Amino acid sequence: MESTVVETGGHGALDFESAADRVDVTRPHPARRYDYWLGGSANFEADRRSADAVAAAFPSIHFAVLENRRFLRRAVEYLTATAGIRQFLDIGTGLPTAGNVHELAQRIAPESRVVYVDNDPIVLYHARELLDSTPGGATAYIDGDLREPAAILNHPALTGTLDLDQPVALMLCAVVHFLTDEMYPYDVIHTLRDALPSGSYITLTHATSDHLSIEDLDAAVEANQRSGVPFQLRSTAEFRRFFDGFDLVPPGVTSVIDWRATEWRPHPRREAVSMLGGMGQLR
Repeated sequence: MESTVVETGGHGALDFESAADRVDVTRPHPARRYDYWLGGSANFEADRRSADAVAAAFPSIHFAVLENRRFLRRAVEYLTATAGIRQFLDIGTGLPTAGNVHELAQRIAPESRVVYVDNDPIVLYHARELLDSTPGGATAYIDGDLREPAAILNHPALTGTLDLDQPVALMLCAVVHFLTDEMYPYDVIHTLRDALPSGSYITLTHATSDHLSIEDLDAAVEANQRSGVPFQLRSTAEFRRFFDGFDLVPPGVTSVIDWRATEWRPHPRREAVSMLGGMGQLR
């Protein structure tokens, strides 16, 4: 199959240059806040204030975002090298950084096809870096929102890049905790699940309340309210519900630092990271 690069947004071709004009620099956005914690420069004062408000209550947030990236690398390597997956749907992509999904997957299987989804115009502005596919593979970008799963699934960038009759790896790393209960997060994930064929995979990471005392949890809730970004911590039991209909891949739901870790290195305590990870295969 020849290499293809799809550049399409909600209303036709992606307009990379005008994307910057749509950015509201007065309101924080999770993708730019994450970029700030990773040491990037594609963020604004509102993002930094929001990030600092969270860090004040959870000073080890930088460890959490780094461990999340390491988890993502191991997950994509497992999906590509061990599970034989060649199609990926990455929702909540974030700003391009070292080790994007298509880079990781196509390093092992150059024919891999990846669709990215994010709702931040700044991510769209930088999305050309996500469309640098290897010959034989494909990448596409959708200017879309996790809260509207049907729009993502029916988007021509997805249907033109992925074959939904063949297994797909749905990647939802550090994004579902931005869906509060009022946004019906389980319904959102189940809508995506129901569109995938048997043998597909889901990969999730999510900030957890497991290690917090009542006092620390109250402080975290207050910090999230001050940050201006909707956010909800969940317990292991609540997180596990997102895998309904999937068989968990060993070792199941764990801290992201423990999930199929192979390299030896000093790492922070699970309590310092407070991020759960898991992968499941659709029955």
